[in-house]
Amino acid sequence: MAAHHPAAACVFVAGSRRRGEATPHSDLDLVVIYPHLPAAWRESLIFEGQPVEAFVHDPQTLRYFFEAVDRPGGVPSLIRMVAEGLPLPGPSPLSESLQQLACEILAAGPPLWTSAEREAARYAVSDSLDDLRSPRSRAEQLASASRLYGQLATYYLRSQGHWDAHGKGIPRQLQALNPKAAAAFEAAFEALFAQGELAPLLALCETWLAPDGGLLFDGFRREAPPDWRQLPDS
Repeated sequence: MAAHHPAAACVFVAGSRRRGEATPHSDLDLVVIYPHLPAAWRESLIFEGQPVEAFVHDPQTLRYFFEAVDRPGGVPSLIRMVAEGLPLPGPSPLSESLQQLACEILAAGPPLWTSAEREAARYAVSDSLDDLRSPRSRAEQLASASRLYGQLATYYLRSQGHWDAHGKGIPRQLQALNPKAAAAFEAAFEALFAQGELAPLLALCETWLAPDGGLLFDGFRREAPPDWRQLPDS
């Protein structure tokens, strides 16, 4: 990256190429650290035929993204890239301090859900599942199942205090935490996507939501903030 970021203090190589899981279409994930920047940014580029995603920060913007973006959102994307990344050109006091911070936040986990957040997640799963019980078409069934895929994974992970994941990171996170749960999750969605069979997914939702009272519809209430109002123009 010397051609694009010659003044960088250090770079972390992360993602599937760092883990040895890259495919022919995988990009190279880099976290590029400068001593100081006006603002952080993300850029995509092709370098010597290789797709590259670069997340460019200084130590202060990186800490902000750790503490104010990734951790509250429950998905430690940037945190994990730094914690597990390979520092280049080699370890340094700066890279070691940033990796230590990332590892500490990763080990602490996301904020625990409030009771309201837990109920909202139960309701979201229940609502999507209801849409799957009597779909008007195969297309709507697939759309509802796609939405439920992320909702159910989020509920399972966050309700137990674990970090969440998005997209292709979901099966990897489930597998790392509970291989049996990951297998049940994959089998239930495979049955629905491949054969249109709902029963395994319905049973899985009921099992995973049971500790919090099961599926939720009757009595669910979610209030808007009192200041969410628009007065008419005078």
